[in-house]
Amino acid sequence: MERILIVDSNKTLAKLIAKKIGEALDFEIDIAFSLSEAKLFLHKYQYFVTVADSHLVDAPNGEVVDYILKKQQSVIVLSGQIDKKFRQSMLQKNIIDYVNKSGTGDIEYLIHTIQRLQKNQKHRVLVVDDSMMFRKQMVSFLENLFYKVTAVAHGEEALGMLQTYPDISLVLTDYNMPVMDGLELTRAIREEYSKNELSILALSGNNDDDVSALFLKNGANDFIKKPFSKEEFACRVNNSIEALENIQIITNQAQRDFLTGLYNRRYFFENMQSYIEKHNDDSFVVAMIDIDDFKKINDTYGHDVGDKAIIEVAEILTSGTNYHDLVARFGGEEFCVVLKDVDMEQSYRILDKLRENIQNNVIECEKYENISFTVSIGVALFDGEESLEEVINQADMNLYKAKQNGKNQIQS
Repeated sequence: MERILIVDSNKTLAKLIAKKIGEALDFEIDIAFSLSEAKLFLHKYQYFVTVADSHLVDAPNGEVVDYILKKQQSVIVLSGQIDKKFRQSMLQKNIIDYVNKSGTGDIEYLIHTIQRLQKNQKHRVLVVDDSMMFRKQMVSFLENLFYKVTAVAHGEEALGMLQTYPDISLVLTDYNMPVMDGLELTRAIREEYSKNELSILALSGNNDDDVSALFLKNGANDFIKKPFSKEEFACRVNNSIEALENIQIITNQAQRDFLTGLYNRRYFFENMQSYIEKHNDDSFVVAMIDIDDFKKINDTYGHDVGDKAIIEVAEILTSGTNYHDLVARFGGEEFCVVLKDVDMEQSYRILDKLRENIQNNVIECEKYENISFTVSIGVALFDGEESLEEVINQADMNLYKAKQNGKNQIQS
């Protein structure tokens, strides 16, 4: 488990911060009340982040911050110091943030900041700027916020990187660049990626007030004018990423089945229609899968056991298919699986293995004996001759045959 170090001479506050962080986040928390104690911890452990008061009994002028940075560890500075000059001197160092100690709201902000750092590790930011100095500065700022970072000098390179790194969540682009400028890049990105898929933050030192409006009208999510402060930069970047995450959460909830986490019927048809348009020469196999005697399971053992059966089928189908295949829950005890890049013979082997794994699976119940069940499967081939709906109907008819012929089998 990762660790967080709290360094504060105020023992009551240090313990309160540790308690609040421990309740909200999954970290081991260490507490030091002085620089000398902090040194012992920092010598022993590598911390996810250190939260340090800038004014300690044995280090009254921020010496603890310099020591933490010297140890190449990340630090968030806490301070009750209201002196602007001191605050600016701290922000010029390679710290994550400077948080004033003024109340419990600051502890909540601190927790949110740590949560943000955890999430940032999943995101890649693409920096596009022809100035090496600004590129290095932005890369340093972003890496200090725990983002993965890729940097290029102009728009054409950036488009190539978007193909190379599918995990890019945010593009930071300058305006005036050779080969392809930031506005052209923004337009090109929006031809391929919507605002719901990829965020764009434009930057420019141009004094023309129309530039920001131009970028926003052409698809940028936000605009920041050079030169900018480290705090403004961090806030705008984090806000852009958070907005993207919130959109993706809402989208995911609309596309996923709440019980199993599988894609739902609506997403299945939208995704497959798009796939067919892009791969109209490709064939694939559609399998309709239904749990046998599901009503009996519900009536005998209760709906909780029925839900468990549905969840376990979902897990077996997901683990037994390739990442490029599509597994969806159509409703109730019915699932649909699309197997890509296989013929009927190959698909039969895959599906029979899935059927066998489900048959051999056992649900452990506290109130009843362990329960096992089976599924029936109907299969049809999509080869472009018929519509997707017609192929699904054919698979459904074959599923009905499997049920009529004794269940726990595949019909094609």
